[in-house]
Amino acid sequence: MTKFEELGLQDSLLRAIQDMGFETPSEVQEKAIPILLSEETDIVALAQTGTGKTAAFGFPLIQKINADSRTTQGLILSPTRELCLQIANELKNYAKYENINVVAIYGGASITDQAKQVKKGAQIVVATPGRMQDMINRQMVDISKIEYCVLDEADEMLNMGFYEDITSILSHTPNDKSTWLFSATMPKEVATIAKEFMYNPKEITVGSRNSGSDSVQHEYYAVSGRDRYLALKRLADANPDIFSVVFCRTKRDTQSVAEKLIEDGYNAAALHGDLSQNQRDLVMKSFRTRQIQMLVATDVAARGIDVDDVTHVINYQLPDEIETYTHRSGRTGRAGKTGVSMVIITKSEMRKIKSIERKIQKKFEQKSIPTGMEICEIQLFHLANKIHNTESNNQVEDYLPKIMEIFEDTSKEELIKRMVSVEFNRFYNYYKNKRDLNQPKDSSEEQSSRRGSNEHSTRYFINVGSKDGYDWMRLKDFLKETLSLGRDDVYKVDVKESFSFFNTDTDKKSLVLAHFTDFKVDGRFVNVEESTNTGGSGGGKRRKDGGRKRRTKDRDTNNDNSRRRNRRSEPAEASNGRKKRRSEGGERFRGRSRRK
Repeated sequence: MTKFEELGLQDSLLRAIQDMGFETPSEVQEKAIPILLSEETDIVALAQTGTGKTAAFGFPLIQKINADSRTTQGLILSPTRELCLQIANELKNYAKYENINVVAIYGGASITDQAKQVKKGAQIVVATPGRMQDMINRQMVDISKIEYCVLDEADEMLNMGFYEDITSILSHTPNDKSTWLFSATMPKEVATIAKEFMYNPKEITVGSRNSGSDSVQHEYYAVSGRDRYLALKRLADANPDIFSVVFCRTKRDTQSVAEKLIEDGYNAAALHGDLSQNQRDLVMKSFRTRQIQMLVATDVAARGIDVDDVTHVINYQLPDEIETYTHRSGRTGRAGKTGVSMVIITKSEMRKIKSIERKIQKKFEQKSIPTGMEICEIQLFHLANKIHNTESNNQVEDYLPKIMEIFEDTSKEELIKRMVSVEFNRFYNYYKNKRDLNQPKDSSEEQSSRRGSNEHSTRYFINVGSKDGYDWMRLKDFLKETLSLGRDDVYKVDVKESFSFFNTDTDKKSLVLAHFTDFKVDGRFVNVEESTNTGGSGGGKRRKDGGRKRRTKDRDTNNDNSRRRNRRSEPAEASNGRKKRRSEGGERFRGRSRRK
């Protein structure tokens, strides 16, 4: 087994490594460090999050910096404030026996204070692209003499929209510098950066390109869309020691899920873009100290989270991009530990699992949501083991005589039964009458659902469709955001060419119909009416006072002939007005979501 001593690192670094408790290098460190130490070269290193990439570029960078010069020699760009601070702190630990000054530059802190720290002589600057670009524009930092530029988590930076900032920053650096690009995946944007700003880079790949980590197990659970939250609760209850990140697609869903979890007694919190920097710091501090067991986050807010002990990643909703799933799952199974990435999906999303499997080159295991009684059993044995493994507190000794008096007429067996019943009863009372979320509907229920006869659900007609730029997901997002509803409150979305259908629970009908009264998008009226068909797919009829009715062929033909005769005899002004209205009604406008 390779040791750090065999990689060519100097004694001061080896001492720091020993102080940090590192024993053997990870695969990416073993491959990258010798190359970066022995050559002045550009390099592209592809490795999953949590595989030790910071040390892979940090150790060689520290060793190559001239500590006697106060010129900025190394620049590291990272996607988020959290990751920027983490890298800076790790580099300071690596350089504890060196006279090297590392400064972190990021948004949310005083830019003048950061500029002063750099001017004092920062040999290495770790920065987020936005703040670095701001400081360059204000001439607060000079990177014209750097010798090494590191792009860490390059795919995440580009996915966050930093391409222009990165290219602008690199334009202020010397052409003869060495560029080290580290990334979990290799999308085309990363390849473009490598092609434009790197010269004949060497490539290191740990595992396969874009593949998932071998330390992460991938599972999916298929449920009804409206059972998504209930499924999340059961997965949490079935894993009593869970320490997880729960991913949602939108800020609204993130906040909603976190609030529901808190109301239901879980140690949870939300992390999304609407939080202030101080709020984000408090949430992350609570998460790192395990005061929070379930961190509900958007993809953007979670970038830069680097906590080694996350046991589970739960995809409450799948992301739009497969590369994003790779980053999500990389939040667990870090630092030599194993982890689980769970996906909660509906039947209509099953095809996405196959796409992800092809991309990450890992198979998903289909699992069932635990039943209520299975959860009770898991919690019961968890409590028994917890009691068995708890060390006795000597302070209890003073109270034991009175406690023994209370239980003097209670047998050992009865005492144990009562102790574990304290926790067991809580779960049993909650789950005893709860249905099995995996149980398929019987045929009569399925037929009822198809007919849309569910008295608790209302189906609507809306006069927009695929020609307006919608598919089912964009229409669902549009309705959800317009009506301020949760993601699972709009369902059975069915998009046709020029109109669509969707469902909500009946208690939201007045809200839906009232909101779309005289409602316009880009000057065009968007009408929503209750449909007489409340089923799931295949279209439907609009309400009787304003919709389509089936007619016999003869009646249709007669009506068409009548309309033609009327048009020939109508005044020119009426005809022109009708054409104008048709033109206005046919205008396309930017739409957002076809069929669930």
